[in-house]
Amino acid sequence: MDGKIALVTGAAGGIGAAVAHALGARGATVAVVDRDADGVLHTVQKLTADGVNAEGFPADITDRTEVGHVIDSVEQRLGPVDHLVNAAGVLRLAEARHLTDEDWDATLAVNATGVFTMSRAVVNRMVPRGRGAIVTVASNAAGTARTQMAAYAASKAAATMFTKCLGLEVARHGIRCNVVAPGSTDTPMLSSMWQDGSGRRTTIAGRPDEYRVGIPLGKLAMPSDIAAAVAFLLSDEAGHITLHSLTVDGGATLGV
Repeated sequence: MDGKIALVTGAAGGIGAAVAHALGARGATVAVVDRDADGVLHTVQKLTADGVNAEGFPADITDRTEVGHVIDSVEQRLGPVDHLVNAAGVLRLAEARHLTDEDWDATLAVNATGVFTMSRAVVNRMVPRGRGAIVTVASNAAGTARTQMAAYAASKAAATMFTKCLGLEVARHGIRCNVVAPGSTDTPMLSSMWQDGSGRRTTIAGRPDEYRVGIPLGKLAMPSDIAAAVAFLLSDEAGHITLHSLTVDGGATLGV
């Protein structure tokens, strides 16, 4: 990825930060985008210490005006965006009938509308150049019902199908659009779901009362596992892959 410019949203921590590191380690210059300004600074400092060329761009992807401004800034300071990774995400847990309007709106705003707004803005710059690749980090919950995750699952399903439809439309311009669908990954978002010290063990073993089969490989994914899948789909090695959803969940959804 030498000479490539990669813009990663949600890059202040978790999977987004791991993606930023993976792309930077492969030679890309990374635009670190997140609404957490302190987290952006911390990520950039870590990347720079590891020899990665990275710059921070604090922005809220739910604000359409900010999205336009941040892409302008990235391209002015770093150059044309070659790779976009939509990794920003939020999680609000509640049974579907108890979700508040704010829970629903906030989840869809980041996980679905943010993907739409950022992808639309970037791809409209990629089309005249006749090249580019986009990966949206969705979830295995996009295709498998989960208790207390209706808003999250719906938002990730929307992001998945939007990315594939976009990919179909821009394929003739040499632009590829794919999805990585993680399962349970060792991040603060996952640990926020645990109510006690048994959370990790229960996640791996499964919970029949919640219709979860557990993880056949017997371990959580690490953020680097997801980042490796993203890097592959952006790379020239995946040059004939588009409209694809790559599930990285240790078998938790039984290959569905």
